[in-house]
Amino acid sequence: MKKLFFILVLFIVFQNTWGQRQQTYCNPINLDYGYCPIPNFTTWGKHRATADPVIVNYKGDYFLFSTNQWGYWWSKDMLDWTFVSRKFLRTWNTGLYDELCAPAVGIVGDTMIVFGSTYSSNFTLWMSTNPRQNEWKPLVDSFEIGGWDPAFFTDDDGRLYMYNGSSNRYPLYGVELDRKTFKPKGTRKEMYLMEPWRYGWQRFGEYQDDTFLDPFMEGAWMTKHNGKYYLQYGAPATEFSHYADGVVVGPKPLDYFVPQSDPVSYKPGGFVRGAGHGATFQDNNQNYWHVSTEVISVKNNFERRIGIWPAGFDHEDVMWSNTFFGDYPHYLPSVKNDTSVFGNGYFTGWMLLNYNKPVTVSSTLGTYTANNAVDENIKTYWSATSDKAGEWIASDLGAISTINAVQINYADQDATFMGKQLGIYHQYKMYYSLDGKNWKILIDKSQNKTDIPHDYVELSTPIQARYVKLENIHMPTGKFAISGLRVFGKGSGNIPDTVQNFVVLRTEKDPRSAWIRWRPADDAYAYNIYYGTEPTKLYNCIMVHGVADYWFKGMDIKKDYYFSIEAINENGVSNRIKIMKVDNPL
Repeated sequence: MKKLFFILVLFIVFQNTWGQRQQTYCNPINLDYGYCPIPNFTTWGKHRATADPVIVNYKGDYFLFSTNQWGYWWSKDMLDWTFVSRKFLRTWNTGLYDELCAPAVGIVGDTMIVFGSTYSSNFTLWMSTNPRQNEWKPLVDSFEIGGWDPAFFTDDDGRLYMYNGSSNRYPLYGVELDRKTFKPKGTRKEMYLMEPWRYGWQRFGEYQDDTFLDPFMEGAWMTKHNGKYYLQYGAPATEFSHYADGVVVGPKPLDYFVPQSDPVSYKPGGFVRGAGHGATFQDNNQNYWHVSTEVISVKNNFERRIGIWPAGFDHEDVMWSNTFFGDYPHYLPSVKNDTSVFGNGYFTGWMLLNYNKPVTVSSTLGTYTANNAVDENIKTYWSATSDKAGEWIASDLGAISTINAVQINYADQDATFMGKQLGIYHQYKMYYSLDGKNWKILIDKSQNKTDIPHDYVELSTPIQARYVKLENIHMPTGKFAISGLRVFGKGSGNIPDTVQNFVVLRTEKDPRSAWIRWRPADDAYAYNIYYGTEPTKLYNCIMVHGVADYWFKGMDIKKDYYFSIEAINENGVSNRIKIMKVDNPL
């Protein structure tokens, strides 16, 4: 009887623990990002940075490698990531320079292989069959196929390929490698050179004006699906909002490839922008996901973060990545096994409750004003005058609302660190209130001992509140500064009305571009513009805040296009307008 009682208690504890376990995530993902290790890249202030991510599913775990982190992460659920400290350069002399930059990670048989960007021929190719425990050994001491932004691909027949390239003059290259010697079999082949004259999204510049530099292509990645090969690449440059991953499709790993007109991974709007130089992988339910680089580029052009989105292929083998509401809460793959054509089932439907709503703070440093924390722009931030315990920021939601989750995005103001730091941590308390006077604890991380620069907390039970307040207890470095205090849930009012008077003006002078306009809605704070080259394939989305027009320069000069739009507020999303065809004027 005692044994049965003990088993019952364990079951109840397990059930309660599982019930409280977080089932969602939010971009940018909450990693303990290292600080930029390169002195020349910290001219405007020391800051966190990483980019060029690769995630591979190895023996049921997810392994994440990215630029200059002095190690890598692994996770069993894509929520909690454990950092493994590792320096892959064997001739390491100093702690403040490039280490594993834009790494290639591949699976060959039962072995993981890792290689970093280099133009030399003396960089080690590493191997492991137990990367969780940091067990690595050299596979090839001097891997003679140098190249920047490399990627490995093992085909179904066991043949191994490597792709690389990072240039605004030269194409991506591909070559087959000998599985025994890891030397090239034959000469490398030119795979694809960009065509910005045709595909508008490939143009250089924040405003894609082509006047400063030619666009860069980089970050190769290969995915095989249904007998076809999908070579992905990042373009046109990492510091721009429209940084994206394009894709070309071919019948063989080193054969002729044809571009898809639009990017496969594209996020030019929202809180954090950019979705380029990434990788596509499958979860343990065989659903596809895409991980890529997100842009900050304030302290330096190469100040960046990482985002993850659902991905896949439609019934005609068109590759897509779903970045709709791409920095709002989404379900984890362990919770949702999405079988829809476009992966819409991962979005929770929780809306942002405090966009541009009133904010009060304990203190303000210079021009880093309070509303920067709620303007849905990761490039701007509020900073207190110190890092002392007791500094605070409070957000008024405007009305009593249902809160499901909160994301706290810290900014790097007066940080002192460089390189990867271990043992640092944030501590805070968050409160909620119905009237702004009587406060209750919402989240207590006063005893936290982990580094959580983009902390995302899903509440075990939704609460009703009008006000939230974040109080600092401890910062790892720098002042208490927030680029985004983001509260998610549902408001108590009505969803917006359907958008009216939507117009897309596309001219013969440059059919890659269009001026998009619509009547502003009083009850909406943002809009999603959907587009594609077929009415059933509106796979890309542009989120626009606070305005009622958009200069769009991302079209294929040879194609007709289709558009729709929806309005967004804290209560939900309007109906989309009827899909509109916009003819190619040529």
